[in-house]
Amino acid sequence: MEMTKRAWWVIVALTVFGSNAAGQTAVPDPHEAQPERPTVATHAGTVAPGWVEIEVGTEFDRYSERSHGGTLPALTKVGLAPRLQLSVQTPFTHPPGADGIGIGDFAVGVKWRIVEGAPVIGDFAILPGIKAPTGSKDSAAGTGTTDFNLLLISSHEFGHVAMDINVGYTHRSGDGTSAPRNATLWTDSFGGPARGRVGWVAELYGYPGTSGPAGAPRIVAALAGPTFEIRKSFVLDAGFIEPIKGPQPRAIYAGMTYNIGRLRK
Repeated sequence: MEMTKRAWWVIVALTVFGSNAAGQTAVPDPHEAQPERPTVATHAGTVAPGWVEIEVGTEFDRYSERSHGGTLPALTKVGLAPRLQLSVQTPFTHPPGADGIGIGDFAVGVKWRIVEGAPVIGDFAILPGIKAPTGSKDSAAGTGTTDFNLLLISSHEFGHVAMDINVGYTHRSGDGTSAPRNATLWTDSFGGPARGRVGWVAELYGYPGTSGPAGAPRIVAALAGPTFEIRKSFVLDAGFIEPIKGPQPRAIYAGMTYNIGRLRK
């Protein structure tokens, strides 16, 4: 369950380097969308208090045995305070071999940006969360477990290029037969403008191997693609996921982030 030594050294080196480039974060325009998708990583930014933002996407997976699956993640973000954000996720999923689309496991979390522009860690936030077993275990739409998650988020800026480093831990209920009782992840994501309203994202991420009856080998994969700013409150994305090691399927994705606005005027 340990992260590979190489991954640790990459993250440590980039974090230390990022500490020299990160400055105090400017107060963002509350109308401006702050996409957390399409990468596995999230950033330390939060939606303005009283404002709502939604993210919706779709992903089509192709597994090594040529079966297909997919997910339709939907995330709602609500600003609770200047550095506090509520995140509610209601995914829809099409597991390999399933006849249709089912509701996945409902999850809720609160992102708290603790510091901004700090040495080494830059903008640093924590995101504790809980996932409920709302998805069908029989159809593989859910794990049948209650999950407790903790994500550590370190965000930096190098001029116009943003870097987000995440390290996460998950503890699940159950006996480990449907899903590993303990799991971890790491991500290193980059993004920035390309030309005009077109931007780009690229990410390297991994899920270290797990143990138990449902244990799985470690996964390392890369993700990349363009983003399109229709307007400052509305951003589209598309791209691909390529496995490097382990049973990660090849995938293509597309989605959108829309800043709806303030709940009450």
